[in-house]
Amino acid sequence: MAALRALIFDMDGTIVDNMRYHDAAWAEWYGRHGLTFDAEVHFHSTAGRTTAETFASLKPGSTAADHAAWGAEKEALYHESYGPHVAELAGLSALLDAADACGLKLAVATAAPPVNIAFILDRLDLRRRFGAIASPSMGLRGKPNPDIFLKAAELLDVQPEACLVFEDAPLGVEAARRAGMQAVAVTTHVGPEAFLTYPNRIATIQDFTGFDLAGLMDAG
Repeated sequence: MAALRALIFDMDGTIVDNMRYHDAAWAEWYGRHGLTFDAEVHFHSTAGRTTAETFASLKPGSTAADHAAWGAEKEALYHESYGPHVAELAGLSALLDAADACGLKLAVATAAPPVNIAFILDRLDLRRRFGAIASPSMGLRGKPNPDIFLKAAELLDVQPEACLVFEDAPLGVEAARRAGMQAVAVTTHVGPEAFLTYPNRIATIQDFTGFDLAGLMDAG
């Protein structure tokens, strides 16, 4: 890869291992609204998309007002269930420290709404660790479109090819590919087989424990 200058992290399922709590909240929301929930189908079709994009696909013809109300309902369910369990993924702080020591810039690029960004990053006191946070609240499309990753690189003032993305969703790895970025797949929610076809994937990890950032930079 090009000389590495920045690390860009997805949030849900990457900075934190929280997707099963999102699934539980979605399952409850689906049931309330007369829909049948399939966790695997839902994840592969929606992970990385904006909330509005997800609701538009689930309820064709729905309005922005519908999406806002449904989003508030779903996120309240998620916050209630995950709130007592919020914790960063193993090895994250050590990797961020190593990145700082290497002079790398850091960003978060997430499709999460602002309320969920605050719920995670502020509760864990992680916002200060990142030089930029890019999300659809900036008028960006969700993944697999490359917008969020490209915005993160722009905010860091780093060329896309000099960024390495950490992602737990196939749609996110595809978004990184479209942005011209290589990616590390994080298997908190789906197995490594879900990422085998992505040519920009350079590694697959369960968490950040022992991630060899120095070796990666030497190889670059």
